[in-house]
Amino acid sequence: MSEQEPEPVTQHVPATKSDLPSGNGRSSTPAGTPALGTTAGDDSGRHVHRFWSARRAPATAVAMLAAAGTGLFLYDLAAVRAGQSAMRWRHRLADELATRPLDDPWLIAGAALIMAIGLWLMILALTPGLRGLLPMRPPAGSADMHAGLDRSAAALALRDRAMEVEGVQSARIDVGRRKIRARARSHFRELDEVRADLQAALEDGVRQLGLARPPALSTVDVRRPKKG
Repeated sequence: MSEQEPEPVTQHVPATKSDLPSGNGRSSTPAGTPALGTTAGDDSGRHVHRFWSARRAPATAVAMLAAAGTGLFLYDLAAVRAGQSAMRWRHRLADELATRPLDDPWLIAGAALIMAIGLWLMILALTPGLRGLLPMRPPAGSADMHAGLDRSAAALALRDRAMEVEGVQSARIDVGRRKIRARARSHFRELDEVRADLQAALEDGVRQLGLARPPALSTVDVRRPKKG
């Protein structure tokens, strides 16, 4: 956990996922858990916001390009005011803009590119980012705390819970922002029994993660290991 100001700091733990060989076997049907659906806030009713990315790389790139272009134009204007001729590229740019028609393919392509870049920058500015960080419920009476759990760390914790289920030989847990998918290999016991125990263990594990918006356990897939 970390305090909200000036910036949340979280520990990122890489998730270890066991390789699951493909093979034939009985597969369970997807299982939904309405009780674990996304909620709008914590237990106290206060809305828990997602973490916002600083967007340092896009901001740095835009600032550097703007500074370079502005500096180049200012240098050319200063040179013209000092009695020198303008740069060749500025003469050509002015001629192209004055002579090319508006339906020219190059102008349309350039305008589309600039519009796409502007739309991308607007999306970056208006969306939180940090999709790999799941907000957690703050402790009671700690409104100034803002904690988050990395999705890979959540997957690792749920995988450990899955490996504690009797009959599970290997497991792979994929944690998304809204859904959790579990795949496991069982070398003994009936697959339906293993699946029921695995689903119950994962549901309890998701609750114990303390997330403000717990992802729903959408799929629990249990199969036999591939022979040979």
